[in-house]
Formats: sequence, C-alpha cells, structure tokens
Amino acid sequence: MERRKFVKKATLSSFAAILGADIVFGNTLPVDYALLAFQDPDPFQLFNKDKEMVVLNNKPWNMEAQAHLLDDKVTPNKFMFIRNNGIIPENIAAEKWKISFDGESVKTKKTYALDELKAKFKQYTYQLTLECGGNGRSEFNPPAKGNQWTIGAVSSAEWTGVRLRDVLADVGVKEDAVYIGYHAADTHLSNDPNKEAISRGVPIAKAMQEETLLAFQMNGKDIPLAHGYPLRLVAGGWPASASGKWIERISVRNKVHDGAKMTGTAYRVPCKPVAPGTIVKDANMCIIESMPVKSLVTFPKTGALLKKGKTLGIRGHAWAGELEVVKVDYSIDFGSSWKACSLEAAANRLAWQHFGASIQFPKEGYYEIWVRATDSQGISQPMILPGWNPKGYLNNACHRIAVKVRS
Repeated sequence: MERRKFVKKATLSSFAAILGADIVFGNTLPVDYALLAFQDPDPFQLFNKDKEMVVLNNKPWNMEAQAHLLDDKVTPNKFMFIRNNGIIPENIAAEKWKISFDGESVKTKKTYALDELKAKFKQYTYQLTLECGGNGRSEFNPPAKGNQWTIGAVSSAEWTGVRLRDVLADVGVKEDAVYIGYHAADTHLSNDPNKEAISRGVPIAKAMQEETLLAFQMNGKDIPLAHGYPLRLVAGGWPASASGKWIERISVRNKVHDGAKMTGTAYRVPCKPVAPGTIVKDANMCIIESMPVKSLVTFPKTGALLKKGKTLGIRGHAWAGELEVVKVDYSIDFGSSWKACSLEAAANRLAWQHFGASIQFPKEGYYEIWVRATDSQGISQPMILPGWNPKGYLNNACHRIAVKVRS
C-alpha cells in the first residue's frame, strides 16, 4: 500500500497526540518518513475480506475475488468484490440517516428517515446478482483504461430492503418520469464538494421492478460499510454501477439522468460494433442495461491435478442479466464438441443459477474445461473475446480452467 503523505508543518507533538504516546527518538526521524501507525490500513482486515482477494486499487478501493472463491451459492461478504469511484464515507450514524426524493417528475418532494422506511414499507429479501460492467476488462486489446478486472467482479448475495416502487408510489411520480438518478454520501477523490464521485441510475421501468430495492441488509445483517451501509440501491442484472451505495437522495427525472458517469464512455458501449481502437462519438454510444449471459467455473480451481481413471466433478454459476439461463454446456476438446451440464433454477429472478457436471477424461495429459451458458433468447457466450469497446465492458467470453490428468 502507498504510504500517506503528511503536511510538512505537522509537529511531532501533534503526531504524539494522535498516537496517545510520545514518539521516542522522534528527533531522529528521516525527512518525509511516514510512521507505520499512519500507513494505509490492511484492506483485508478493514473490509473483512479473505486474504486471497486481489486488490486492484486503493484510491479508490477496488478489489476482486478469484473464481474458486466464489463457490458459495450465496456470496458471503468476505468474497464480495468492492468497486468504488470515490472516498468511502466515515462516521455514519444510521439512526440519523435520511433519504430524500426530488426531481422534475415527483409530485411532492419527500424525505424519509431510515427507521421510517423500515417501519412504513413492507420488507423483501431477494438474491440478486451484481457484476461490474468492466469485469473481464484485462483481456481487451488494445487495452482499455480502468481497473484491470479479471473474472472476480461479480457476486450474488441476499439483499433485504423495501421496494423502490413502493416508496415512489408514496412520493408520487408524474406521468412524464423517464429515469431515476441516485446521489450518495461518498466524496469525489479530489475532495471537491461540488463534484459527485458517481451519480448513475436506471430507467423508470427498472426502478419499478419488484426486485429493485432500497436495501439495508446483506445476507441477513447490516450491509458492510464498503458495500453501502446503511442504505443502498440494488438493481440486479444490470451493471453494478446502477446500484448506488450510501444513498442519500433519489431524483426522479423527466429525461435520461445526466449525473457523473452517465455520459461519454462511462458505462456505455458503441451502439454498433466498431474496429478495435476506434474513437466513437458520444451520439453513437449506448448505455449498458441488462448484462450479457455469462458463467464461471468455481470448482475445481484452475490447475487441478486428477488421477487417471478418476471422474472430475465441476460446478459453478451462470447468469444472464434480466434473462434466464436455459442451458450450460462444457467442452474438454477446445470447443470442438459440447456436453450438457445439470442446471438448477434460480432462487428468484435476477439471482445466478448453479450448474454441475461429472467429467471423464480419455487419457493422461493436459486439458482445458470450457463452459458456455445460453440465455432464454438463445444467445450463448462467445468462445473468444466479444466486440471491443473503448472502456472494456461486457466481456462474457467462456470461462476456462486447466486440468492435468496423470497416473
């Protein structure tokens, strides 16, 4: 982790006051040295994450899982990816938290305390899949700017909250409503109070879906701070950036929301395929909505060794944004032939589905297991990298693991 820089005018006595102890031999400190007590914290301890999680960035914090860490049917906090755009808010008092509703298309501006939301509206729990739009970005060529996610920026936790549509009904929404935009308590990396780190949203139809929640619990407990405590929007099946954290305000718009990360190349892809490296005009970019069909082998870990004559059981998850996954197949001959996996129904709409298969190998040697999911519209994952786009979004190429069979 990068060491924090302290203001040069700070005195040893001020540091000692913070530490609660004298700094013995402080007069011998090297110039610009940062005391260990003031260095950046351990992110695994700070966010209660497993040590095998991979940190991609610390300003802001971004970290992902590895495929084998995502083997649970319901993703626990310790394996959930973190994707931030700004600085995580501090000193949150949930008992004082409020959320306001405004915008061109509300009939009356209203504000609710968090406790009022919980008491006034019926609570629901759904398992919802959230995937970063840039998951898989590291494979694009020419390289795309941004965190170089591999395959671990996805999760499917159980979220508890109130339906956004119930709250909007209480607020009153005009017929000209087109979009909702969220506004949150995280601050811009520049610390400029006039800039929002991110302010995205969803069309009014998505906001009104049964599963779109203002959530305050994850897996039966208060949402961890890094994932939006004490209140966040959860809109499963769409890029996770649409599910804003630390929500303080929702604006109901009579136009497509134009907040931070809603324009240019942010969470948008060319409306039509383009050649790699092409500069695309804003007018030709479309906002990412439902995520594409995708799957992930979570067991065994890639590089598995298998004794000759033994059967290998594989398992994993598949998801398809707003759609259902109807089949999952595997191949051990680099896509020349495919065999069906077993496939479970989703726990509820917008949750991922679990697949499995028992595989026998013809002889000793090196193999790759490829897995391909197909959605309810008949669209299957590509075996190679899908269409290039400026920010490296929507990579849903088949996941592969390596296996060696030996005597």
